[in-house]
Amino acid sequence: MAHLTHFFTTVLGFVLHLDTHLTELVQTYGAWTYAILFLIIFCETGLVVTPFLPGDSLLFAVGALAANGSMHVGGLWVLLVAAAILGNTANYLLGATIGGRAVRRGSRWLKPRYLERTHEFYDKYGGKTLIITRFVPIIRTFAPFVAGLGKMPFGRFTTYNAAGGLLWVTPLLLGGFFFGNLPVVRDNFGIVAIAIIVISLLPAVVEVVRGRRARPTTPT
Repeated sequence: MAHLTHFFTTVLGFVLHLDTHLTELVQTYGAWTYAILFLIIFCETGLVVTPFLPGDSLLFAVGALAANGSMHVGGLWVLLVAAAILGNTANYLLGATIGGRAVRRGSRWLKPRYLERTHEFYDKYGGKTLIITRFVPIIRTFAPFVAGLGKMPFGRFTTYNAAGGLLWVTPLLLGGFFFGNLPVVRDNFGIVAIAIIVISLLPAVVEVVRGRRARPTTPT
């Protein structure tokens, strides 16, 4: 329990000071920061073992950093959209090739509740799940894996995947670019980062509540 508390405290501290960490990253690694950011977004979307990596708040913070002239927003947009699409594609291929064996063996990385929740999204939204879940942390990491596991046609997957990547990266990155350096946002960046995460989780919370209300009650 102590280790879990320490982990969440560390993650929370990182998110609250994400703008500071990114500034230090650019100062330390310069142009290599582009590659580091690509890897973070690629792994957050492409590996079912790393759903905890920052996504929404990172994109917003990077956009704000670009507004200061530290990075090129156009280059970031191309790079991070590519990372989001390629990450999902790698995740899909993992699901299509080894997903069945991993589920049967009960891999500790594949949480049953996350897989079940993702299946529920597919049952309700079909291929649009790949767009909708882009805005739902954790579930977005499992969505392409389940698509591969369920043998969704690759062409259909690619269409929804590309649309989802564009619709996820673009508003968050440009939102940070245009609004991240407003005094009220800059002075309360940690709170804004947490708010972005909370807002992104709201669709999942609403769906859970609706699902529970729709379930028939068992007579006693």
